[in-house]
This record gives sequence, structure tokens and C-alpha cells, in this order.
Amino acid sequence: MSTASTRLPEGRYGRSSDARSDRTLKVVGTALGVALLALVGYFGYHYVGQNKISAEVIEFDIGKDAVKVHLEVRKDAGASGYCTLRSQAESGAEVGRADFRFDGDATRIDKVVTLRTTSQGTTAELLGCHAG
Repeated sequence: MSTASTRLPEGRYGRSSDARSDRTLKVVGTALGVALLALVGYFGYHYVGQNKISAEVIEFDIGKDAVKVHLEVRKDAGASGYCTLRSQAESGAEVGRADFRFDGDATRIDKVVTLRTTSQGTTAELLGCHAG
């Protein structure tokens, strides 16, 4: 008993639809890969390249109506910007928030700032720093 072949004769009917769809999928996949790579590069550049000021809370001292925060700020020479700090009460309620500006040519600044609070705070949290 012989089996019949289901393949079409070579070169008689042109390319099969599977070959066309494979090529289309390769083109679409390559285009999407390039777009994703460009998007990751764009966000990476703006995250790393544009971040000109950063800071770290070294220590803080809690008072009745203020929190003294020792900040270490690192920035590009000549860049200016500000850092936002907040303090929370034991209940988790925010009792103080303020922006502190840093200017000048120094690239590293150690500074103690006073964050005024509406009641006694238990924390000092650095929310972020922004150039500008």
C-alpha cells in the first residue's frame, strides 16, 4: 500500500502561505524588538543622565515640634536643586513636609536642616531630590 503525498509540487504554485507568514512574523518581531530597545534606552538615559542631584539621610534627631535631619547631598558642580523631606507621627499621619534647596559649586554638601512639624514626629524620610 502506498501513501499519497500531501505536499504541492515544487515551484508550481509559488511560495506557500506558511513561508509568507513566517517572514511577516520575523519582520514584525524585529520591529517590536527595536522599538523596545529604543524605549529602554530612552528611559535609561533620562533616569541616569538627567539625575543631577541625590541625597541620603545620615541621621535625624526628633524634637517636640521639629526634626533635625543630617543630609549628605551629592550633585554636579554648579547644579542646583531641592530635596523633599517628610516626617510622620507614630500613627503614620504626616506631621511635616518641606523642600530644602541646594545651590553652589560644591559637589558634596553635608548639612543639618530643620523640618518643622505640627506634632512630634517619629521619622525623617527623604522623598526625593530634583534638579532645577
